Amino acid sequence: MLEIEWLGDSLDIVRAYGKDIRAAVGGELRLLQKGEKPVHARPLKTVGRGVWELKIGDAQGQFRVVYVVKRNDKVYVLHAFQKKTRQTPQKDISLAKARFKEI
Repeated sequence: MLEIEWLGDSLDIVRAYGKDIRAAVGGELRLLQKGEKPVHARPLKTVGRGVWELKIGDAQGQFRVVYVVKRNDKVYVLHAFQKKTRQTPQKDISLAKARFKEI
């Protein structure tokens, strides 16, 4: 099972999500740890090659968790945020890019 490494404040942000969102994120990350593809994942090419985002939504809004999986190594959670507009804010893309460069 792959280990999860949370970069920056991404774990604190996910912990602040509501109970249902946290459970959904946890389930999706568990699939990643087992080498399976999450149901709510899509590539996030604007951040970098191999970077994906989990898209979880409920009545409270849209939530995102940006991650990359390094083969036989770890799942790196680069960033997490609540999406409030249709377009992903540039500050969130820039932060995820910077953290992606760290690894």
